[in-house]
Amino acid sequence: MKLTIRRNQMDVKGLFGGHKGVRFSLYGKCDILEGERALIDKYKVGDYVLADYEVPLTTEKLTMTVTVNGILNGQTVETGNINTLLDLEKSMKQGCQNLKNLLDVMKTFGGEEKSCRGSFNGGASAT
Repeated sequence: MKLTIRRNQMDVKGLFGGHKGVRFSLYGKCDILEGERALIDKYKVGDYVLADYEVPLTTEKLTMTVTVNGILNGQTVETGNINTLLDLEKSMKQGCQNLKNLLDVMKTFGGEEKSCRGSFNGGASAT
């Protein structure tokens, strides 16, 4: 799985051509293997929400929902605040990690997963 993040900025011009600041855009897309795509199609999890981000602004409310199909097809969001851009990027990265976890779970259906409880000491049995 590979996550591509692209950050861009553009100058915002006023009515008379004056500089009114900068607008930022963030694009994120996850590339997966064909077998992973088959799992997503089989279990119909395209609309599954991987991450949410919401910030109430004074003039607008910025929301971003990262779904399986959204991150696989590529998703763009714009903001005028660089701190918000960083938070949005963090949400996209978390969404990609959540997709990896979801795929790992779907791969275990029909089988079993073994895990240790407590401390793991390199495979030696506790006595």
